[in-house]
Amino acid sequence: MDNSLLIGLSRQVALGRELDVVANNIANINTTGFKADGSVFEEYLSPTARTGAASNNKVSYVRDLGTWHDLSQGPTKQTGGPLDVAIDGKGFLVVQTPRGERYTRNGSFQLGPTGNLMTTDGYPVVSESGPITIQANDRDISISADGTVSVRNGNTNNDASRGKLKLVAFDDKQTMQLTKDSSSTFAAPDGVTPQADKTSRVVQGAVEGSNVRGVVEITRMIEITRSYTQVATMMQQLSDMGNSVIDKLADVPA
Repeated sequence: MDNSLLIGLSRQVALGRELDVVANNIANINTTGFKADGSVFEEYLSPTARTGAASNNKVSYVRDLGTWHDLSQGPTKQTGGPLDVAIDGKGFLVVQTPRGERYTRNGSFQLGPTGNLMTTDGYPVVSESGPITIQANDRDISISADGTVSVRNGNTNNDASRGKLKLVAFDDKQTMQLTKDSSSTFAAPDGVTPQADKTSRVVQGAVEGSNVRGVVEITRMIEITRSYTQVATMMQQLSDMGNSVIDKLADVPA
């Protein structure tokens, strides 16, 4: 295959990958706690050109390195739900999954069959000391800024604590190593241990919305589509040019 066609093909593969990332961002524009992704590419220099060039010439291709996560804080949406919490700061809530502890900004919680605090995916919410369980006669659930869950039990007006949400934070280098485990949960690699977060604040009755910027993502999608079409047109023109040369050579009398 001609070098120019190989370069064009590598660019189309990269654009296709970028389009998948953008489409996933748009699909999760209303997902609570979702963090947008971006694509990372680099130039790859082939040691030698395949055909039609000196052996010491290099050909530049596009290589997909992966994705990065935009962990900037999304908009806070008021819900009024006593079990909904948003985080004001860089911290993460901790949830227990079958794959181990995971970290999330999605504070849309609910009560499980036994009264334990769970995510909408059915994962128990981790506290600083065991599970958080709301008893059948508990009322007036209150979650303070530091994550302490308090209730009034029965007909009394005395507050009773049911636990404290576990808030953790990562330093900048560790944050870059987090990987997505689902639409709104992250996993930390082996050897990365978060620290207790003492600076973030919990806001009850609200959730953090997706940080996807719809207009920006749609604009990116249009740009990617146009670029893909331009590359396809160029490759078709090069192919037609090659076919035309072959046809003309075939018409030359022997």
